[in-house]
Order: sequence, then C-alpha cells, then structure tokens
Amino acid sequence: MASKKSTILFLPRGSNTVRKINVSRSVTSIIIFLIFMMVLGVSWLINDYRKIKTQIPELNYLKKENEIQKTQIIALSKKINKINQNMAKLQEFERKLRVMTNLEPSEKQDQLFAIGGSNIITLKSNYQLEEVHKGLIQQMHKSLKDLQTRTAIASISQAELNNFLKEQKSILACTPSIRPTDGWFSSGFGYRISPFTNQREFHKGIDIATRIGTTVIAPADGLVVFVGREGNFGKMISINHGYNLKTRYGHLNKFRIKKGQYVKRGQIIGEVGKSGRSTGSHLHYEVLLNGVPVNPLHYILN
Repeated sequence: MASKKSTILFLPRGSNTVRKINVSRSVTSIIIFLIFMMVLGVSWLINDYRKIKTQIPELNYLKKENEIQKTQIIALSKKINKINQNMAKLQEFERKLRVMTNLEPSEKQDQLFAIGGSNIITLKSNYQLEEVHKGLIQQMHKSLKDLQTRTAIASISQAELNNFLKEQKSILACTPSIRPTDGWFSSGFGYRISPFTNQREFHKGIDIATRIGTTVIAPADGLVVFVGREGNFGKMISINHGYNLKTRYGHLNKFRIKKGQYVKRGQIIGEVGKSGRSTGSHLHYEVLLNGVPVNPLHYILN
C-alpha cells in the first residue's frame, strides 16, 4: 500500500544535518490551498489598490465639482428668495393702489399671500450636498413653480388695475399719493397720549417732524379752500381734491398759495413751522374721506 504521507526536507544553512517532517497528504493539500488563497488575496488587494489609486484624481475632481454645485445651488436659492421678497413689495404696492382707488382685490390675488420661498435654514454652507439635494432643490422647484403662478396672477391683476386706472385717471390725479414733506413720522394716526394734557386722545392725522422752512407740497390735484389760522393748528391749509377727498396741513410757517387757487400734485403750497399748539417744528397732515379722518399712510406710496 502506497504511503499517504509526504516528507518535507529542511537543509539548514551551514549544517550537514537534514531534517525531515512527515505530514499527511490532506494537511499538505490544506497548506497548498491556504498558500494559493493567500497569493490570490494579495493579488486582489494589489489590483484593488491600483484601481483606487487611479480613481483618486477623479474623486477629487468630483468632490470639487460638488462643492461648486452646492455653492451655485445656495446662490440660486438666495436669488429666488430675493425675487419672492420683491414680489411681496410689488403686491403691497398694488394693495395700496387698490385701497386708494377703492378697487376690490382680484379673486386670484388672494392666492398670492399663501405662497412662500425656500427655507433659508437649509442654505448653510456646511450642509452636505446630499441634504441640499433632498431639501433645498425640492424647495427651489416649488418656489420656481410658485413664482410662475404668482407672476401669472400678478399679470392678470395688474392688467385689471391698469384698465381701471385708465378709466379713473381723473380720480387718481386727485387722490393723495405722495408725502407732503420730507422728515420722519413723529406721531401716527389713532389713539395716543396727548403731549399737552397727558390724556388719551384720538390723533386725526400724522405728524412729520422736520426743520422750519422745509417745503410742503400738494399730494394730489385739488382746489385750495382754506388758507389761514385754525385754532390749535395755527397756520393751516385745506385742499379739496374732489371725489369726497380733502387734505389739511397744520402748524405751517408760511403760505405759498392762496384760497381759490387750483394746485397740481407736487406743487409747493407752504413751509413747515410750529405755529399753533406745537412742541416743535413739524407738519400735521390729515386726509378726510367723506368728512371722516382716515389714516394718511394709506395714501402715501413713496
């Protein structure tokens, strides 16, 4: 019967002695298999390393591209938000025009106020690109779709307003729409604590504080119906604009027009002063509709 063992000979260097190890053929086979697998594994690792090494420049390029894309996406989203803000300003301007002309808002116009922009929280540069793709790009698509809707609705609404204003050109010319003087608002319309009595009172107009001598202009076309002194208002001018609209200007220093004179929007009518009961130089400005004081800020567009 043939031997089922293998003999491994060792010849140590510098020695004449031969060492022998007898191992079974099954163990030999296992050793050979393990050696083969190790050689195969090392070959695979070397090959995989070479592939990764060749892909490193491409990965670096893609990483740089991703950073550039992320920056571009963030910049684009900010631009969309800016456009949304500008659209909101235009809507507010149109709302004021409609208030001035007593034109009811378009049914579709109400939809504009239920539309928003991209979430600014996701615009941080430290967000991973995957997060930006999942959140920000989705919001940008929605914002762009909303902007298309808003633009379409605004076009229809403004076309309607434009047609109405053409028909009502005379009314618009006689409707107060600009600041009567430069300065800052020192007191608003409505209830306030009186600076003289320290009691609660209703302020029928707005006060615009500025230096003495600052010119006062007519905010709309109209007929001057009063020029003179009027109680606590001191030197006062009253203009009838027609269409049940009237404006009054108190605490003036000088008059630059006369009663019965027809004035145009932007024409100088007087100068700011502190005549009458006043704590300092300012213009008291009132707008009356059907004889009832209304908030003048609704009639200031500039």
